[in-house]
Amino acid sequence: MTATTTATTTAGRGEGLSREILVLAGVVILGTIMTVLDLTVVNVAIPTLARDLGASIPSIQWVMTGYMLAFATVIPLTGWAAERFGARRAWVFALLVFLAGSVLAGAAWSLGSLIAFRVLQGLGAGMILPIGQTILAQAAGPQRMGRVMSVIGVPMLLAPVFGPLLGGAIIGAASWRWIFLINLPVGLAAVVAAVRVLPDGSGGGVRSGLRLDVRGLLLLSPGIAVFLYGMAEAGGHGGFGSPRTIAAVLAGLALIGLFFWHAAVRGGSALIDVSLLRRRGFGAAAAVNLLLMVALFGSLILIPLYYQQVRHEGTVAIGLLLAPQGLGAALALPLAGRLTDKLGARGVASAGMVLAALGMLAYTQVGAGTSYLYLSAALLVVGAGIGATVVPSMAAAFQALTRAETPRGTSAINVIQRLGGAIGTALFAIVLSRQAGARAGAGAGTGAGVHGAGGAGGVGVLAGAFGTTFWVAAGLIALAVVPALLLPRPRQDASMTPRP
Repeated sequence: MTATTTATTTAGRGEGLSREILVLAGVVILGTIMTVLDLTVVNVAIPTLARDLGASIPSIQWVMTGYMLAFATVIPLTGWAAERFGARRAWVFALLVFLAGSVLAGAAWSLGSLIAFRVLQGLGAGMILPIGQTILAQAAGPQRMGRVMSVIGVPMLLAPVFGPLLGGAIIGAASWRWIFLINLPVGLAAVVAAVRVLPDGSGGGVRSGLRLDVRGLLLLSPGIAVFLYGMAEAGGHGGFGSPRTIAAVLAGLALIGLFFWHAAVRGGSALIDVSLLRRRGFGAAAAVNLLLMVALFGSLILIPLYYQQVRHEGTVAIGLLLAPQGLGAALALPLAGRLTDKLGARGVASAGMVLAALGMLAYTQVGAGTSYLYLSAALLVVGAGIGATVVPSMAAAFQALTRAETPRGTSAINVIQRLGGAIGTALFAIVLSRQAGARAGAGAGTGAGVHGAGGAGGVGVLAGAFGTTFWVAAGLIALAVVPALLLPRPRQDASMTPRP
């Protein structure tokens, strides 16, 4: 409890990060990094899983889809859980659920059992990151938010880049079951550290009589799940041609819209307080995060696919070729954190997006034989720009909240990020498919447009389709500069935000 008390009492002063804050961040990272890795590490095991379980590739894709849907749909519950039971108790519970799902997934005996246990994994994983962010935001205070976000941002941005590389190494050296079982020792260490270090909420943060907004939960969580499913189907099949896909997207949007109406009526007791979006700092940060996630997740699909389909690289090589993005982010994050606390979020975020857009512009010129050195340098710049944007946008969102508002505000930002990621993945898959199909004169289907290009001429056509699609990514990043210019000026948020 000494660490917690010291961290909290010094949170409001503009000091450097204390040892206590760094210890808290280390515990949160230890628990969170597994869940982020699990979003990508399974990708490379899909062919192996399909072979061992006797399933088709479309069926085995539900191992990833089930995890993703569960991960996203549980996020709205995290703010209420942190307030009702205390952040530490809710975080440890989420970790145990994730570990139970991991062990069961490692022991799965059929495709159905593996999908079910991956859903259980996702339900735990979806709560871990938002609650961890809540713990750190409440401990650090507004004037140190940039540096705290930079500390936890490094592994979070590195994990998706190195996830496929780790998955490939495990598959090559052992059974696919170890992709899930490897979480057990790391997760147990995180549980022990959390019990010893994290705040228990006994200082008044727990609201034992807080009632769950059941109606809001029944609207928002299914709405997110159905919308994400529809967008995944649209991205995987080259558009919205299927009535089922269109129905899923519209139904999801309708449920989310009904939740916003319900939350506006219910006010602060709603599952997520949507009135926070009317605050200039929080609303601008939410818009930046939405646009950035659309562009970021879209590029995370495009760049590996370019190396696979145009350059015919293997999994390990692709992982290494993606490393400059993580390196760029890791280099930029600490500096961005310090500058955000010193100069404010507006200038740092805007500069970061300009940098990311310039790096993405380099990818608009890709061809069938573009230099790997050129591509790596551009990706390093993209990573640095993303790292310099994520930190101030997240810091600005937390700085606009009081201590009591932090749990539900964190849930709101994470929901926005997941929706943005789903939109980006589908949007770029559709644009790429249409571009490839139009250029090849082979229609707009994904199979014909992307995977069907063969020979030197076909590869050149496909490379041109990638280049055009990267223009969309660069444009979205540039567009995000507009809400970034509405982020708080230096020190404005610290003086305006009470943190009782």
